[in-house]
Amino acid sequence: TAVGFGMDPDLQIDIITELDLVNTTLGVTQVSGLHNASKAFLFQDTEREIHAAPHVTEKLIELFQNRSEFTFLATLQQKALTSGVILSIRELEHSYFELESSGLRDEIRYHYRFNGKTRTEVFPYRLADGQWHRISVSLSASHLLLHVDCNRIYERVIDPPETNLTPETNLWLGQRNRKHGFFKGVIQDVKIIFIPNGYITQCPNLNRTCPTCSDFLSLVQGIMDLQELLAKMTAKLNYAETRLSQLEDCHCEKTCQVNGLIYRDKDSWVEDDHCRNCTCKSGVVECRRMSCPPLECPPDALPVHVDSQCCKVCKAKCIYGGKVLAEGQRVLTKSCRECRNGVLVKVTETCPPLNCSEKDHVLPENQCCSVCRGHNFCAEGHRCGENSECKNWNTKATCECKNGYLSVQGDSAYCEDIDECAAKMHYCHANTVCVNLPGSYRCDCVAGYVRVDDFSCT
Repeated sequence: TAVGFGMDPDLQIDIITELDLVNTTLGVTQVSGLHNASKAFLFQDTEREIHAAPHVTEKLIELFQNRSEFTFLATLQQKALTSGVILSIRELEHSYFELESSGLRDEIRYHYRFNGKTRTEVFPYRLADGQWHRISVSLSASHLLLHVDCNRIYERVIDPPETNLTPETNLWLGQRNRKHGFFKGVIQDVKIIFIPNGYITQCPNLNRTCPTCSDFLSLVQGIMDLQELLAKMTAKLNYAETRLSQLEDCHCEKTCQVNGLIYRDKDSWVEDDHCRNCTCKSGVVECRRMSCPPLECPPDALPVHVDSQCCKVCKAKCIYGGKVLAEGQRVLTKSCRECRNGVLVKVTETCPPLNCSEKDHVLPENQCCSVCRGHNFCAEGHRCGENSECKNWNTKATCECKNGYLSVQGDSAYCEDIDECAAKMHYCHANTVCVNLPGSYRCDCVAGYVRVDDFSCT
């Protein structure tokens, strides 16, 4: 019946053409499709009745009569997170063939009849994602093949579906009946084909199982090229092994170069800016943040950062007018005073002139000189660790941990990675393994499963 990539037109039904959707206005609008070779229609309104005329049903019954092999094909773009019926061939409440896509459960469902009872096959797959897809369902007796975008997604043995349609049977497109299963999106190229492996008409490249003569000659030439390349690689490998044997008696030490300084293997140093201990290991720099011991200051002192030291130290505090000041903080009284070793000392520095109106003057926290509104405090050298970010406020700057990091001992200037996998703070579904990453994580498929999205596999 098939000639090249064409086929006998008497063995197929073009659903969109037979339904005459061009003259159907209620709930259906003609739009641009995936391609311009055929008409595409947007199904958007629930007030619609898209079903076949009696002469189409008669042709459908005749083609289904005593046939056990047929294929349903469609090209569609389903609105994300919606559910609806793509095609339904049914008699009252009984489905002979119905294909449904659920965007709520990410499933494709095939409903059919066997021995007078309704059966359903469920295939986990996200079809309702707002993207164009080509879908085909091929049945041959009890063998079912589901292709999406010319990829064989599922192959399954099912109970042989009934194909002896009754005169009361009707065909619905984009809905189950007058009230239910309304599809939302664009549909194009909807066909039912009554030949074996009808999916080939949608994906002709899948039919190529044996090479042509031209392909065979190309394969032979490719093998000859590979043999020549193998001979050259073998010669180079023999030369490399000779050189390597000469170098085995030499000891080459890998060094590390950091900020213009060269460190030998296993040398250690301290990075003051990042409060990290670093070591040179076989030419690779490995750094770890210094762990500060818990700091418990006496009642008359507060923990503060000191230049050239990573961990905070206890310094005597000052009290003025009920306000507690730490070492280095200032207060504006009649003159500017700074807390030094528990004593408020007068500061004689003059404030620089401001290039803004007086109403835009802002006094920063614990300072004596005003700045202009919108001042960049972070640019003054506010120190934050590599996993935290400096954030400007109206009167000060603070450090905040980046996403996926947590403050160390309550100090947001230094943050460490959150292990989302160990803390069960991830969204990895079944059939996946959570893998922690710096500031994030990923979900890897377990063996024997393929990815559906970033968080689930099937």
